[in-house]
Amino acid sequence: MAIFDLFSKRQKKLRGDVPDVYLYDDVNSIFRVQVVHIVKDTFGIDGYGHHNVAQAFKLIHDVLCKEYGVFSLREHADSDFDAIYDYFLKAENHEEALDIVELSFKVINTFVREAPFRNTTQGKELTPDDAISELNARFKEHGIGYQFESNEIIRIDSQVLHSQVVKPVLQLLASEVRFKGANEEYLSAHSHFRHGRYKECLVDTLKAFESVMKAICQKQGWPYNQNDTSKKLIDICFRNNLIPSFLQSQYTGLRSLLESGVPTVRNKLGGHGQGTNSVTVSEPIAAYAIHLAATNIVFLVAMETDNFSPRRAQ
Repeated sequence: MAIFDLFSKRQKKLRGDVPDVYLYDDVNSIFRVQVVHIVKDTFGIDGYGHHNVAQAFKLIHDVLCKEYGVFSLREHADSDFDAIYDYFLKAENHEEALDIVELSFKVINTFVREAPFRNTTQGKELTPDDAISELNARFKEHGIGYQFESNEIIRIDSQVLHSQVVKPVLQLLASEVRFKGANEEYLSAHSHFRHGRYKECLVDTLKAFESVMKAICQKQGWPYNQNDTSKKLIDICFRNNLIPSFLQSQYTGLRSLLESGVPTVRNKLGGHGQGTNSVTVSEPIAAYAIHLAATNIVFLVAMETDNFSPRRAQ
C-alpha cells in the first residue's frame, strides 16, 4: 500500500512541524502502529490462519522469548502475532521495540520472500521489497535515525552520509562472496554503534577494512600474512600499484589518511589495552571511523576494478 500525502501531513510540513534532526531513543506510537500495518499487509491478514504464516510468527515469538529470558511476551494471548505486537506497542525500551522491527523484517526479507503463502485477494498486500521500502520511509517520516539495510537495522546520522557512503559500501560488500567476512564485520560495527559500544565499534570497523584489503590481495595473488596489520596491507596495495605508480606522488595525502585514519583511531582508543587510565571512545569518533572506513573500502575496490579487471588487461 502506498504512503499517502494526507492534508494533515502537508499542513505540518508547511508549518515546519516535522523533525529536522534524527531521534534515536524515541520510537513513537504512531510509527509502531504503522509498522504493525506493514507487517499485516505483507503477510496478508486474511491468510493469518495459513500454517506458514503462523509458523513465521511463532519463530519471531520464540526467538524473542529466548533472548529476553521469558516464556511468553504476553500471557493468554490469542496468537503469537497478538503477543508479539502487543508487546511491541507497549514496550518502554526503544531498543526492544527496534529488536521486534528488525526481527520481523528479517523474516519478511527471507521467510516471506521464499514462501508463496501470502493472501492476494485483498489487493493491498505488500511484497517484501515494498514492505522494506515503506518501513524505511516511515523511519524517515518520523525522524527516527535508522534504516533497514542488508537484513539489519542500521543507525544513520545523516541521510546524505547514509545514501552516499554507508549504503554503497553495504551493497558492495554483499555483492561478492570474498567480502563475506568484511560484510559481517562492518554490520557488527554498526550494531555496536547502535547500542553505544563504541570501542567494539572501532575494533570491528578496522577488521572490515583489513578484511577487504586481504580479499583484494588474495584475488590478485599478492603475498600477505593473515596477521598483517592495516599498515602492512596498505603498503602491499601501494607496492602493487592498486593506485597507479604515476599517481602515487599525488596520493601522499591519501596514503597518510589511510594509514593514520581508522587504524590510528583503533590503535589508540580501541584495540591495544587501556593502560592505567580508562579510555573513553566518543560517539563522534566511532561515527567518523565507520564513515571513513566505508569511503576507503569503496575507493580501494573501485581502483582494483579499474586497474586489474580483464577489460583493462586487454
